[in-house]
Amino acid sequence: MANRIVLNETSYHGAGAINEIAGEVKTRGFKKAFVCSDPDLVKFGVTGKVIKVLEDNNLEYELYSNIKPNPTIENVQTGVEAFKNSKADYLIAIGGGSSMDTAKAIGIIINNPEFADVRSLEGVAPTKNKCVPIIAVPTTAGTAAEVTINYVITDVEKNRKFVCVDTHDIPVVAIIDPDMMSSMPKGLTAATGMDALTHAIEGFTTKAAWEMTDMFHLKAIEIISNSLRGAVANTPEGREGMALGQYIAGMGFSNVGLGIVHSMAHPLGAVYDTPHGVANAIILPTVMEYNAPYTGDKYKFIAQAMGVEGVENMSQEEYRKAAVDAVRKLSQDVGIPANLKEIVKPEDVDFLAQSAYDDACRPGNPRDTSVEEIKELYLSLM
Repeated sequence: MANRIVLNETSYHGAGAINEIAGEVKTRGFKKAFVCSDPDLVKFGVTGKVIKVLEDNNLEYELYSNIKPNPTIENVQTGVEAFKNSKADYLIAIGGGSSMDTAKAIGIIINNPEFADVRSLEGVAPTKNKCVPIIAVPTTAGTAAEVTINYVITDVEKNRKFVCVDTHDIPVVAIIDPDMMSSMPKGLTAATGMDALTHAIEGFTTKAAWEMTDMFHLKAIEIISNSLRGAVANTPEGREGMALGQYIAGMGFSNVGLGIVHSMAHPLGAVYDTPHGVANAIILPTVMEYNAPYTGDKYKFIAQAMGVEGVENMSQEEYRKAAVDAVRKLSQDVGIPANLKEIVKPEDVDFLAQSAYDDACRPGNPRDTSVEEIKELYLSLM
């Protein structure tokens, strides 16, 4: 079986990278942008940084901001109609995973209208056409949606999130500008940063991992471990490091999948609207302990990438514990809660466990699991 790698056509990295948007738009012959961005980013002027680039270059656009933190089927369907009415020919997604996931779903449905119900996009949908071209501008250092073939939509009616995996949805251009991330509050910086670390660790240990994705994931773990504390303190070096680290993690996990940390986090977002990064960060160390016997020597390399000293002299049991401890310490240092006590209601655990088992990320977990074992993991975090 051949291993596949799918990445952006083009990406720009570094402070001021948003100024490259105008050149890309003109070179590609795009006429009008449909700008997807959430209301808070519009309110606080972050979206306006990109809009200024468009206006300064006399580029036409229309703004769409009916986007929730965990975007819903309704957000997508309303966006599809607004896109049609706008007469736009490309999308600019500005924000975190929510804006980019919404843009991906809109772009896919416009060019594959048979999936207009949105639910039929779950899993690996048989779309035939590439989505409307997307220029993705992340404002958080976490999801890496600008370089992945994944997006997640919330089904409010069924109280669940569903994952869509489609090579047709990847943005054609990614603009990774740390200046777009500098206004992120500490809590969001911490949560999205731990999301990025979860991507790197799950991608590194997933069943489909191979040498090329291992290269991406280990470098991402190293950069994120060195940068996240600084990013939370809003240092330029921390912001730049996280912007790069989360993107590199996305280059890897998009091509090999994730595991049950994400499977368990998705229902928390659907049921309680828990920020995705917070859910991942709380769950990650516990699932790492659960998966450890099925990861070979990989935790040795995680521990080394996270700066643990003396790893080469440790036993397997010791370096596995060292890797988990390093993740816990980073999470604690950036202010992530230690458990799910304040989030999960005991009466919901059966539903959460079944939802996590049914999640598209679960089969990639290095350890085969069951609904009952996932239930025990939730309970251990309460």
